[in-house]
Order: sequence, then structure tokens, then C-alpha cells
Amino acid sequence: MNKTILITGSSSGIGKATAKLFQEKGWNVIASMRRPEKESELNKLDCVLVTRLDVTDPGSIQAAVKQGLDHFRKIDVLLNNAGYGVFGPLEATSIENIREQFEMNVVGLLETTRALLPIFRANHDGMIINVSSVAGKVTFPLSTLYNGTTFAIEGISEALSFELAEIGVKVKIVEPGAVKTSFKFVLANDESIREYQKLVQDLRETTGTLMEVGSDPMEVAQVIYRAATDGTNQLRYISGRDADEMIAKRRVADDLVFLEEMRKWKRAA
Repeated sequence: MNKTILITGSSSGIGKATAKLFQEKGWNVIASMRRPEKESELNKLDCVLVTRLDVTDPGSIQAAVKQGLDHFRKIDVLLNNAGYGVFGPLEATSIENIREQFEMNVVGLLETTRALLPIFRANHDGMIINVSSVAGKVTFPLSTLYNGTTFAIEGISEALSFELAEIGVKVKIVEPGAVKTSFKFVLANDESIREYQKLVQDLRETTGTLMEVGSDPMEVAQVIYRAATDGTNQLRYISGRDADEMIAKRRVADDLVFLEEMRKWKRAA
């Protein structure tokens, strides 16, 4: 029986590239997304089930898992990929933006994971791969919320790996750098608060440049595939030269050195 992967956020970018790659490799794919009625490519592929799953809607999570099991009989791997980023000064960010950021990136990941755990426990087998980011290791100006959620994913994943080892389930983290994708980017700003506007302008310019030179989503998909199939207990997988370089620098730098380097980078941006 072919193995089956359930992927959240499959409508574009990393999620769609990963769905295509796993299908090419002979896997069954449950390609979930918030609006499956708009999908016109994945639903034409063999062994791919396109279904609705909104990680902020627990009912849709349970329904997608049931539909996937009914269709393929088994789920072997969960890829928690759905997410987006809220950036900008905290003072200019609404409490609604704050709650939505954590509901999508953190609570939604936990809710989807919880839905698969009884299945994995019954099989005494399974794998959870969480897409984090270089921002799960390295902080950036005006990234308070996004850094907060990606740091949370890192801690959640590492801690979860201990308890899930008791039921035969592995946990993996993939940390991409900049990716050429339609990643949802929300900028929270209030132009009347003039003190932050130089930082906001730097963010606009830097983000555009990073997206232009970022990795292709398929490169990240290939790292995800390696994580799913290498048979090791490796926890973290870095994707992209920029992520590799930044994480390596952060690993050896103390806080004073790192923070000063980031200030210089921001001034030069």
C-alpha cells in the first residue's frame, strides 16, 4: 500500500510543490486548502485528494481527516504547512491581527496535529513535519508576531518529539529561508506614528528583494521529502542557502554580536 501524506495549505507555494513532488514519488496525497473549489491543477492528478481544511476551523480539520481515511484508508505523514505572516510595529497592530496570527500559525498547527494523533497512536507509527522558517531561529525588525509564531513552532516541535516517541511517531521541522511564493504578507502600520516609518520602509524594500532572490518552492519540497523518507531521527532540516548562512551565524554569535549585526543589516537595507 502506498504511503499517504496530508498537507495543509496546498493551494500554492510550498504546499502545492510538495503535493506534486510526493505524488510524483508514488505517494497518496491529501491536498487540503481553505478553498478547494478554486483548485484546477492538483485535482487532475492521480492519487491526489483535494479537500477543504481550514486550520482555524476544527470541524473542517476532522472532516478532512475522515475524508482522507475513507479515500486512502491510512495517513502516514502530516505536513503542517498552512500559515502566513503579520509584520509591522506592535503598537500599530490590532489585537485581532495578533489573535489571527497565533490562531493560524500555532493553534491551527496544534489542532491539526491533535486530530492525527489518535490515528498514529493506534498504528504505533506516523510522522509530523512542521514547516517553520529561518525566522524560527533568527529575529528580524518588525517581525515580532511572525517570529513569535515560528519560535513557538520550534519549541512545540522539539518538546512534542519526546512524548510522541513513546507511540512510535517522529517529529521533524523544516526551516526555509526566503521562498519565491505567494506567501500571505500582512503589514500592520500607522503612518501617523512617524518614529517607526523608516523601519517600515526598510521592511517593504527588503521583503521585495528577498522574495525575488528566494528559493523555488520545489527546493523546499525536496527537503520535506528527504525529511519524510530518510529514516533518521533528525529533527531539523534547513532549506536555502540564506537560511543556512543566517542560522549558522546565529548559532555562533552571542546576543550582543548578533543584535549589532542585525542593526547594521537593517541600516544597509
